Amino acid sequence: MLKLGLIGYPIQHSLSPWIHEQLMAQQNVKGSYELFEIQPENFNQKIKSLKNSRLDGFNVTVPYKEKIIPYLDEIDESARALGAVNTVKRKEDQWIGYNTDGLGFVDSLIHRYPESTKYGNKALILGSGGAARGIYHALADTSLQRVDLANRTIERAEEIIQDRPVTIQSNALDLHQASERMVDYDLIIQTTTVGMSPDTNVVVPIKDLKEGAVVCDIVYRPIETEFLKTAQKHGASLHFGHEMLLQQAVYAFKIWTQTKPEAEPLLSKFEEKLKGV
Repeated sequence: MLKLGLIGYPIQHSLSPWIHEQLMAQQNVKGSYELFEIQPENFNQKIKSLKNSRLDGFNVTVPYKEKIIPYLDEIDESARALGAVNTVKRKEDQWIGYNTDGLGFVDSLIHRYPESTKYGNKALILGSGGAARGIYHALADTSLQRVDLANRTIERAEEIIQDRPVTIQSNALDLHQASERMVDYDLIIQTTTVGMSPDTNVVVPIKDLKEGAVVCDIVYRPIETEFLKTAQKHGASLHFGHEMLLQQAVYAFKIWTQTKPEAEPLLSKFEEKLKGV
């Protein structure tokens, strides 16, 4: 029996257990997936307790994607470059850290919009948290001409750009600049938690968009955020956060089980689940 789980805070409404139960059924893997909600003041004690348990692997979500790193015995090269871990696998008595966020996003994006990362296109990432960092690194490995980062504090965006080991043309912007220049981009990705239910705000106002632009929001509750609704009114093609969530889970499941699950057969079922929550 495979024992898996998720650590983070707060996570009681997470749909990760449902996703991984579906993946286990698809691959005929017997196991369980449990939520381990850890309050920040108890993090050290709880993580040490988990390490002594027989947990085979777990996902890591906010606010612990960076905080988990000192507790790992080994870290995958790409996760090390990101400075963030969202998947941990037990190998014998050691914990090995990985990051599937960026790969999950780019795979789900290219599946939906194959031309979105073609040579010559320009992308804008809104936000500079762990998800933004993973997506930036993954997009930097595509054929995009430029990937810019915008954040409330421009220094955070600059840090992510400077940490990239292989250079790609990038600019750091503040959110006002991003709003004013949005029409320049073929691909726009909203990576903050702004707009997550019950919040109906947008991280930046959309004034105008380039014809044919693809606009993404990694928030998946609601499926269609106010940011996406506004983008659609400006003629954008939309890419939804639940597709990234499902694809990064598939990557994590592959790491734990060495099987090859597929996200696509679960997508409509997942949408129904989200709409029913």
